[in-house]
Amino acid sequence: MLKSMTGFGRSEKSVGDKTFLVDIKSLNGKQFELQLKLPAILKPFEFDIRRILSEKLIRGSVDCMISLKDTGSAKPVTINTDLAKAYYKPLAELSAALNLDPSHILSTLVKLPEVITPSSDTLSDKEWVDFQQVLTGAIDKLNKHRLNEGAMMETDLVLRINNIEKQQAEVIKLEPLRQQKIREGITRLLEDNVGKENYDGNRLEQELIYYIEKIDITEEQVRLKNHCEYFKSLLAENEESKGKKLSFILQEIGREINTTGSKAYDSTIQKAVVMMKDELEKAKEQVLNAL
Repeated sequence: MLKSMTGFGRSEKSVGDKTFLVDIKSLNGKQFELQLKLPAILKPFEFDIRRILSEKLIRGSVDCMISLKDTGSAKPVTINTDLAKAYYKPLAELSAALNLDPSHILSTLVKLPEVITPSSDTLSDKEWVDFQQVLTGAIDKLNKHRLNEGAMMETDLVLRINNIEKQQAEVIKLEPLRQQKIREGITRLLEDNVGKENYDGNRLEQELIYYIEKIDITEEQVRLKNHCEYFKSLLAENEESKGKKLSFILQEIGREINTTGSKAYDSTIQKAVVMMKDELEKAKEQVLNAL
């Protein structure tokens, strides 16, 4: 089971006399990064909301917007009478100095900053519990989206690793022929430039063994096979967040492929190495989006 970091979830529900709409969008990211927008009524619960999102979404660049839909009901307000009185005196004096009608002072007062403000409304304990269901509803839908994308990603990753293993099988078949070609090439080079009778055959054999051992790729192929098998077994596990582990394994796979290429000295094996590298890069691109 593999999860993508990309997803979208939306949930809407009435809580008491209020209707909340929660939209959550998630993209890939190295850590958990949250952009949260919420109405003033939820400000006292901001840390709890952040904690819930972090625990349930784990990783990714998350954009969460929570809005309070207008139900048409009247909203209570508070009048700051002390501030209104403080504004009134200079306004009345100015009105008298300019010979203006003082009857319009009240309409001017109520428009001044912070004279009339919405009352400090907040959620009750029960409403907070009900709101959490709205939030988790959106999170559940996002996680379902992540699972659907993850399933497609997993299919593609298995294909890439299988293709690497196919190319590796070709390399293993070519390995004995490669050693024989190297042996014959060095021997022919000596015969052409030194003469068959002018070099020590036993010494040549010793040097050939030493040289072939240095460019032997058996260990690399064993490790590459193990890494590929581990990658597929990890994909099949039920662990929720494993994108970083998969990325580390791909790095190890790449290391063995690169070493094989540097030791190959064979055009046919080099072609197989190029094919493996191509599949590896495609796998790396996919894993970047894995949770």
